[in-house]
Amino acid sequence: MARLRRIILPLLVFALVVAGLVMSIRPRPAPVDLADVVSGPLQVTVNEDGRTRVKERYVVFSPLAGRLARIPYKAGEPVQAGRTLLAAIDPSDPDLLDARAVAEAEARVRAAALAVERARTQVIAANAALEFATDELRRVQSSASQAAANLREVQDAQLVVTVRTEEARAAEFARQIAVFELAQAEAALVRTRPADGGADAEAARLTILSPIDGRVLRVLRESAGFVSPGTPLVEIGDSTDLEIEVDVLSPDAVRIAPGAAVHIEDWGGTGVLRGRVRLVEPSAFTKISALGVEEQRVNVIIDFADAPASREGLGDGYRVQTRIVVADAADVMKVPTGALFRQGDKWAAFVEHDGRASMRLLEIGRRNHAEAEVLNGLSVGERVVVYPSDRVREGVKLAPRNAERG
Repeated sequence: MARLRRIILPLLVFALVVAGLVMSIRPRPAPVDLADVVSGPLQVTVNEDGRTRVKERYVVFSPLAGRLARIPYKAGEPVQAGRTLLAAIDPSDPDLLDARAVAEAEARVRAAALAVERARTQVIAANAALEFATDELRRVQSSASQAAANLREVQDAQLVVTVRTEEARAAEFARQIAVFELAQAEAALVRTRPADGGADAEAARLTILSPIDGRVLRVLRESAGFVSPGTPLVEIGDSTDLEIEVDVLSPDAVRIAPGAAVHIEDWGGTGVLRGRVRLVEPSAFTKISALGVEEQRVNVIIDFADAPASREGLGDGYRVQTRIVVADAADVMKVPTGALFRQGDKWAAFVEHDGRASMRLLEIGRRNHAEAEVLNGLSVGERVVVYPSDRVREGVKLAPRNAERG
């Protein structure tokens, strides 16, 4: 019996050692995170920082040479059209002016009068285009109610009306400015001609009233002193009527269409503001990136779709984060982009099958920073490995860290 124990005991020890070695070299399950292949909406966006700016701004210039009185306004103060005195100039002695100065003043009056006439015709044309676009929108909406037009046609017609409305508004603003400049040119001409001996200094003073309702954006010449014709004095505009300028990479600009929806985030207030792309500029410019790389970029102009009250506090030149929608699908099969990797010239992902990893070659469609559309290679309900490590290979047993589904 003792002899039998001496034989069996070493065999047991040897068996335990062999079993330990086998267990140590046996592949262990790879811990992974799994995600379901689901069906749902997918939105592809171009994300860039933007800068707000006043749509229509106006710089008030000195129309003649003279001594400027100190401008008392500060940036942000409100002004009213035809009522707020922006600047006062005491002209130089007219007797010292020659015929050339008088002729130049008369030429400025004629040029201003022609500008008024041109602005008037532009207003007529813009209003006619807006009226036509409005009629077309009503026609398309009527056709859509009778199933003779689709939603896309209605959206296109609404976009045209929006653009024509902005064009008509800009044309009217240009007309008001042209009328203001004509009045200033005529006032300067009167003060350029020699005055009667009895004219006092107060009567000769040229006063410049605000041409629009808005706010002072910048005071360009605050102190009193002599100014020459064309000296910029004050910049004014409507600080509540804002737009956004965003520069994007030229390949991204090709995908952006006028009318595209925009999500405006990180603007300093609560919630996400809505916007619409009004214009993608036709020419690009070169910009040096933070890494020192030359990039071709294109300016995209965005209008706010929400009322000014929803963005209270937002002003001229403020930074915002924009997400411009370039593709929007209501129901597609999709997976997290973290599950995808390159296998040669194709996309691939590891799928959980009977507790083990199985590599699949995929056909990928649209994608954003978080999700990708799967055109072929997967089925809804399967589970894929997210951010697979180098331990995940074909046939390796998986140990899900997120065991629950969904």
